[in-house]
Amino acid sequence: MDNQNKNLILATGLSFLVILIWFVLFPPEQQVTDPVPSTAEQTTLAPTAPPVDGSPATTTPDASIATIDAPRIAIESSSLTGTLSLQGGRIDQLALKTYRETLAADAPLVNLLNPPDASHPYYAVFGWAPGGALGFADVPGANTVWEQTGGTTLTPGTPIQLTWDNGNGLIFRRDVAVDEKFMFTVDQTVENTTTDAVRLAPYGTISRVGAPPNLASFFILHEGVVRMSDGNLQEIDYDDMPEQATDDRWGANADVIAVADNGWLGFTDKYWMTSLIPAPGSAFTSVAKYNAAANTYMTEARLAAIDVAPGSTGSTTMQVFAGAKEWSTIRSYQNEGGIAGFLDSIDWGWFFFLTKPIFFVLHWLNALIGNMGWSIIALTFFLKALLLPLAYKSYVSMARMKELQPEMEALKERSGDDRQKMQQGMMELYKKNKVNPASGCLPILLQIPIFFSLYKVIFVTIELRHTPWIGWIRDLSAPDPSSVLNLFGLMPWATPEPGSIFFILSLGVLPILLGISMWLQQKLNPAPTDPTQKMIFAWMPWVFMFMLGTFASGLVLYWITNNTITFLQQYAIMRSQGYKPDVFGNIKGGFKRTPKSANTDKTPAKKNPVKK
Repeated sequence: MDNQNKNLILATGLSFLVILIWFVLFPPEQQVTDPVPSTAEQTTLAPTAPPVDGSPATTTPDASIATIDAPRIAIESSSLTGTLSLQGGRIDQLALKTYRETLAADAPLVNLLNPPDASHPYYAVFGWAPGGALGFADVPGANTVWEQTGGTTLTPGTPIQLTWDNGNGLIFRRDVAVDEKFMFTVDQTVENTTTDAVRLAPYGTISRVGAPPNLASFFILHEGVVRMSDGNLQEIDYDDMPEQATDDRWGANADVIAVADNGWLGFTDKYWMTSLIPAPGSAFTSVAKYNAAANTYMTEARLAAIDVAPGSTGSTTMQVFAGAKEWSTIRSYQNEGGIAGFLDSIDWGWFFFLTKPIFFVLHWLNALIGNMGWSIIALTFFLKALLLPLAYKSYVSMARMKELQPEMEALKERSGDDRQKMQQGMMELYKKNKVNPASGCLPILLQIPIFFSLYKVIFVTIELRHTPWIGWIRDLSAPDPSSVLNLFGLMPWATPEPGSIFFILSLGVLPILLGISMWLQQKLNPAPTDPTQKMIFAWMPWVFMFMLGTFASGLVLYWITNNTITFLQQYAIMRSQGYKPDVFGNIKGGFKRTPKSANTDKTPAKKNPVKK
């Protein structure tokens, strides 16, 4: 077997291994069992922030939220719709106007936040932790009913103001504003009309009862707590939070970090996120905690305690991001809003050093072209252009090795069964002619991290979600919906749904084109003479066709484009070296039956000539 075929077998084997490992580590997405008890059974905890003096959080009187029919304030912007409850001043009803659950025009909006009496409570609430002589009754908590004193609807142009008087000389005010995207700004003040100084600490909490009902089981995807603490990113999966050490101060399994200058924390899903963001430069305590009794996950940002003198007012500011993880939006909040490391809230994965620039180029191309499918094709051309010098060197090396094929065959005959002599002779032959037999593998090896990175980009970035390309491809983040089983829509019967074990048989147009592109790429060279190798080569494109048929259309589109460019590159480079690949001859040869005597004939089979 010549070294060119060895390289091709190695490339095919490596690619097959990558796909096999991928299917083992990242099985098809499945719906998880809803871990949240019914509304009648569940107990929704109020924020359990300990007092400033450090006494246990369990001393708080509002250990659970007693939901009442409190007035609500409407929230309306170009991106959000929902309500804010005057009970606790909670932001607890929020839907995303520009995102729907499915591709259907009448599909419901993506719902992000839910109140405590909903089936899946998920909300943000703010308050003050008491210090010194103050008790929890002296500060507003999750059950405090605020009075609305300014603004009737929360919009980007009209913030609202809430007021609460504790009856003992402290007057609390809360101003809430929202921008056109997904950022709320919460300004809290306390006016001290008493004759004594008071000490208290502001906080914000995001509470979530139960893990998300559609939690993905993909190893490639992080869902749970994400937080930045002085430049250090930390991710905690939902199933890891119950294993955290019990912290009596916080009354739960808690992971507590003291942040000196800059940070943020919250919960991230595949496409959505809710995060607390203290003002840049603020010191705070970052807490990720889990209460097993109520199956409640919480993230909390406790700001430093402040002392308010008699007749003075203390104030603090915190922001809340609640919305879609749009790259441009989050980048704007980071670069223009001063939120350090906010782009890292997007799960870029292990190959972040490739994933980030790849997405940046893809995003730029999409802005230029206006179609994400064509942008993926353009990105593939860009990546292949970057790797062209290596590819050229690889193909030239393979062409030179073909020139050495007669000498290698003569060397094999002279060496007979002496394998050591043959290997030494081949090394001398390579050295003399300045040929590196391993050079053909490098472009293949470099393709693997690029493949993983592009898969990550297509899988986790919301810019690919429900994004069309042409015709029947209406979602590049989903598998090709067409199917050979109903003649690509010509027949009236349904086909297996994505996620079904039988979906692998439901080949669409793109997977079939992928198989054809791999098959044509093989035909640049004659088939191996060894029957086993020949069989592997014959089946491999069609095995890949079935295996990759369940992948996102955007990734399959990339692979088809990559194979096509590789075919053209290799053909052109081989011609530039004085060889003309006999593609049609190799195709015809693949359909010829091998004589039965070929397996027993010891005479080496005659190779298909490469035409000059």
